[in-house]
Amino acid sequence: MQSAPGHGSLTGPDTPRGMMRHMPAIPESTRSSIILRLLDHAETNWPQLAKVRARYHGSFAYITGVLRNGEQIPLFRLRYGGSAHSFGFAIYSAAADRYEDALLRTGLPTGTPQEALDTACTVHLAGLRHEPPTN
Repeated sequence: MQSAPGHGSLTGPDTPRGMMRHMPAIPESTRSSIILRLLDHAETNWPQLAKVRARYHGSFAYITGVLRNGEQIPLFRLRYGGSAHSFGFAIYSAAADRYEDALLRTGLPTGTPQEALDTACTVHLAGLRHEPPTN
């Protein structure tokens, strides 16, 4: 399956060529759960982060980390596929100034928001003297 640029839709083998399947927007209850889970996980595992912020657009959640000095770092994007427990993952690439689909540290392309945070922070915060958590 491939995402359509700028759209919350996917094409797939069962979708007629040129047609898009609509991806659901993230429900409010899931939005609340995502940010609470990320805040709790960041507080426990990523002391460099003062805050974690999320903004939502359709089926995507864009996650930004706020460092203790106030600097904001885009970290990753979650893609909602209908489950509040498993999301697609794309890491922010500063070099390309965009989000790129990637594997989590677990080796899977989907996982929990906490796994996404650990993967992104391992990449983006590596130089800030903190070892990634071991699970």
